[in-house]
Amino acid sequence: MSISVGGIAIPDSKLAREITDLVRDTESDLLFHHSSRVYYWAALAGQRRGLKFDSELLYAGAMFHDMGLTVEHGSPDKRFEVDGANAAADFLRSRGIPEHDVERVWIAIALHATPGVPEFMHPVIALVTAGVEMDVLGIKYDEYSDKEREVVVHAHPRTEHAKEDLLQAFYNGVKHKPDTAFANVMGDVIADKEPHFHRGNFCSVVRCSHWKG
Repeated sequence: MSISVGGIAIPDSKLAREITDLVRDTESDLLFHHSSRVYYWAALAGQRRGLKFDSELLYAGAMFHDMGLTVEHGSPDKRFEVDGANAAADFLRSRGIPEHDVERVWIAIALHATPGVPEFMHPVIALVTAGVEMDVLGIKYDEYSDKEREVVVHAHPRTEHAKEDLLQAFYNGVKHKPDTAFANVMGDVIADKEPHFHRGNFCSVVRCSHWKG
């Protein structure tokens, strides 16, 4: 379903339609609607921050960001973020998209699960992560109006138990390659030197986020 909220809509272009069709045919309903919401949150955040960004590239980054969790695009040994980035890059190159734009989308997807870095980069990169953080963690939830949240979620609904369903989908996509989930090494250094250090836990943050489900 194509909607317009706050002046933001899915780009009306052949490229965007092909992206929608591919992701719709490849991902589960859960991931497709999650990725669609990510685009709207990202674009609305960009509009609110006064950032200039290419809507097609942002749409590509949002829609492909979880493609590495699928059987079709998941590898046996690469991080799922890299698998999704590679799938997006291959798709965009096949449509003649300039390499510097392909690279931006690749980086946006590859870094979307690495907080604290994308926000300082090109708007397409920063906004894909912002969209993901809003949809999964509820970060900056209150910066979106009730109307914006209602319209987006009505068009791309969350499941009854959205948080657990998303966590299960993430797990299903990477459980066969746990070594690729190696995270920030400095957390290991702090844990090694401080016996009472307690890491932040992604799953706990998801479950405590503003979103219901």
